[in-house]
Amino acid sequence: MTAPVRILGIDPGLRRTGWGVITVTGTKLAYVDCGVVTSDGELPLALRLRELHEGITRVVRGFAPDEVAVEETFVNKDAQATLKLGHARAVALLVPALAGLPVSEYAANLVKKTVCGAGHADKVQIQAMVKFLMPKAEFKTADAADALAIAVTHANHRASHALKSRHAPVLGMSALAASRIAAALAKAG
Repeated sequence: MTAPVRILGIDPGLRRTGWGVITVTGTKLAYVDCGVVTSDGELPLALRLRELHEGITRVVRGFAPDEVAVEETFVNKDAQATLKLGHARAVALLVPALAGLPVSEYAANLVKKTVCGAGHADKVQIQAMVKFLMPKAEFKTADAADALAIAVTHANHRASHALKSRHAPVLGMSALAASRIAAALAKAG
């Protein structure tokens, strides 16, 4: 029997970052919990990011996921909103990386296509499919449902990530990056 894998899905947002935890055993999905980390819109950006960092850190520590999936940034016409989303997304990527967890990223259309079968599904369809896939799931916000959908997407695509990492160069990505940084510092010094 395959050991269960705990997956944390994160739907980043500066005002509300949704999170959802599931376990996957073979092809069986099981709901664990979900919620939202919020930041106070009256605070300066740095303090709002700190609130997100602290909240996501609590989730990572509390649920001890094995793997994390984060939705990629959706670029829209409002550059300022996109930039703020990018800041929140950076925190969502950084917290699990600092905890030593593998982090995968998924485009919104892939999440919708994986969960609903269509790349342009709306929030109501996503919520209905998450509830269909995991009848015990209880979410109060669309952000939490989206985070569960991101976790489900990772559960469906994690084998391809594992295959890619098995065929990665022997040096490994972090060691390669470290050697490049060291080389650049040596040239500068």
